[in-house]
Amino acid sequence: MKRIGVTGHRSIPDEALGHVRAALRAVLDGHQGPLEAFSSLADGADQLFADIALECGADLTVVIPSEDYEQTFEDPDALARYRRLRRRAGQEVRMAFDRSTDEAYYAAGTYIADSCDRLVAVWDGLPARGHGGTAEIVAYARSLGKPVTVIWREGVARD
Repeated sequence: MKRIGVTGHRSIPDEALGHVRAALRAVLDGHQGPLEAFSSLADGADQLFADIALECGADLTVVIPSEDYEQTFEDPDALARYRRLRRRAGQEVRMAFDRSTDEAYYAAGTYIADSCDRLVAVWDGLPARGHGGTAEIVAYARSLGKPVTVIWREGVARD
């Protein structure tokens, strides 16, 4: 079974969304045989990846950073998507953190990088805005020698 994980931005500008969606579909549709997808289901890249992975027939493993993770969702639609995707997951892994901190996010991101054969990063290539951000998880995966597929629309700036 091939295992693909995701890291990425919570906010994807509208002008990049179509490109990101098509590139994720190409990566997830392009595999041979069974597929396991790893995601923390954060708003943005994580949820988009998980939705497409399920459409492509992948088994979804959800990595929950903390006990209070649901309370971090400010957008009710994002929370509803999170709950819907979580119900569809075949497996759930919980990090041992009570609160959603940068350390909890880093632990979830490194768990995903450790567990996958390939990491997909919906990333603008800029430094992380906090510990556990996309750039840090990409650097961590690369330090392990994991292949990383970076998806972003050139010339588009993140909010």
